[in-house]
Amino acid sequence: MRDAIIELKGVGKSFRSADGNARAVLDGVDFRLERGEIVALLGQSGSGKSTLLRIMAGLVAADAGTVSYGGQPLYGPARGVSMVFQSFALFPWLSVQQNVEIGLEARGVSAADRARRAEKAIDLIGLAGFEGALPRELSGGMRQRVGIARALVVEPEGLLMDEAVSALDVLTGERLREDILELWSSGSMPTKAILVVSHNIEEAVLMADRVLIFASDPGRVRSQLAIGLPRPRDPNGSDVRDLVDEVYALMTGGRGALDRTTVEPDELSLADRLPEADVARMDGLLELLLDDPFNGRADLPMFAEASELTDDELLPLVQALSLLDMTRTADGDLHITPVGRQYADRSYTDRQAIFGRQLLAHVPFIAHIRHSLDQEETGELPEKPFLRLLQETLDTTEAERVMRTAIEWGRYGEIFEYDYHTGSIQIPHDDEAHEAGIAS
Repeated sequence: MRDAIIELKGVGKSFRSADGNARAVLDGVDFRLERGEIVALLGQSGSGKSTLLRIMAGLVAADAGTVSYGGQPLYGPARGVSMVFQSFALFPWLSVQQNVEIGLEARGVSAADRARRAEKAIDLIGLAGFEGALPRELSGGMRQRVGIARALVVEPEGLLMDEAVSALDVLTGERLREDILELWSSGSMPTKAILVVSHNIEEAVLMADRVLIFASDPGRVRSQLAIGLPRPRDPNGSDVRDLVDEVYALMTGGRGALDRTTVEPDELSLADRLPEADVARMDGLLELLLDDPFNGRADLPMFAEASELTDDELLPLVQALSLLDMTRTADGDLHITPVGRQYADRSYTDRQAIFGRQLLAHVPFIAHIRHSLDQEETGELPEKPFLRLLQETLDTTEAERVMRTAIEWGRYGEIFEYDYHTGSIQIPHDDEAHEAGIAS
């Protein structure tokens, strides 16, 4: 076993929700970032990946477990660890040179030494000649290179990259990844280990020596996959495609993911997170799955390419369809179920009825809203109590997002209506079941 630059044992972290209750973001995380490796971390949005990186950097304290840097307990910012953020995080009034120097200045490095080291980092990352430029004069890819140069200038042992290329266009992101890997392979960069948080499965397979799959609510390492292929890796090579398939299988799996059998989706609890999936896109995916060349069964990487969706867009849709028993995943392939086939073959009105039936059977939060409305003589309730229920386990932003998703799904399935002016949820006026209940 190689030396660990950063090691986490049983790490947990909670934040206070809107009602003052503790909400677990991370629980029981065990992880080693070892010298000489690149690790990719994949997981859904909101699973605590960014919080984990901040704990590893010493920017946020863990509530439980231990965090070690270089074999010693970490109680504050780790001097040998740098982070690169998704949002560039540059000072707009400072030049490229000044932005890169800022971390050295905070450490008390002399002006002459700061200038020398910053120029070296700027040249290393391919920005020579732009030292005097302001961030607004640079493209997105160039601004992110400034962020990477600022991270490298302090010569960190560990480099943590929090979705560092996700805000860039595809070609710019690919070029930046290739340049980082070239610097890593050549030994030009001082960094001894890299942890990359990503939503791009192919990117993870092309870059990493290990891929970690992160589970949500609370965040924890669900599984990991070692990748022994030499770099550079051919994205079209059969070995790479097989590994991409395997990671897709792990990412879309629930309880059965580790044994590669047909995966049963995890059952939701009342206030669990719902995948961010709109109905129109779910409809489109089901129709695409039934078309040639898939005919009801699709290899997920090929399906992602055919749908022209990113992994970050596709996987929540697949999760939602599996939750509603319209698709199943097995060995990285997506299969339409009898319910999904029936749904795709029916008219719009029939689809709504099927969708509503599946919601009541498989989404406890939506079933709870409908049950509460059925108990109310007026058939109408404010949304706030349901939102507070979500806030017991989710932060405010995510609770509001889940509430919006539940309203969209419930309205389409004709489970309830929503008044955007009053913020109230109501039984549909023509709902025969509720009318019969009131009459009795």
